[in-house]
Amino acid sequence: MGSAVEGSALSVRIVDFPETRIAAVEHRGPPEREHETARRLIEWRLANRVSPERHRTFGIHYTDPRKTPAAEHRVDFAVEFAHEVARNPQGVVGKLIPAGRCAVARHLGSRANVSAAEYLYEVWLPRSGESVRDFPIFFHYVNVGPQVSEPEMVTDVYLPLR
Repeated sequence: MGSAVEGSALSVRIVDFPETRIAAVEHRGPPEREHETARRLIEWRLANRVSPERHRTFGIHYTDPRKTPAAEHRVDFAVEFAHEVARNPQGVVGKLIPAGRCAVARHLGSRANVSAAEYLYEVWLPRSGESVRDFPIFFHYVNVGPQVSEPEMVTDVYLPLR
């Protein structure tokens, strides 16, 4: 299911995203320190044998780092995980990405500036007639790991809609 927006710079589809249980580590503070937070999730994944090949990896972006003071920046890094998350030294907790309609656009290349997120909010949304629901924009990091170079990175950006 999906529809593309005609004449847009990026292809945008509307999809029904299924409810997805996740194991998440919460980042609060400067974007420059996100890698430290993400490393805790990687440690947890390794300890629990949760491979990136079989479990999708997500970033849930509560704030826009371009518009939010560094100390107030907030993002969760997560992995699809259908089980309860036991207490752990990495601070990973169980959460949920709720089911619902989403606009989705694919970003290719470095994740330092995911332009598809800006496009969805600033170009597509005002023209679409749609409105956002009360869950933040989230990224599905399609390919992750040290073997993936920046030009090869693929990120699907989901904007939750009413």
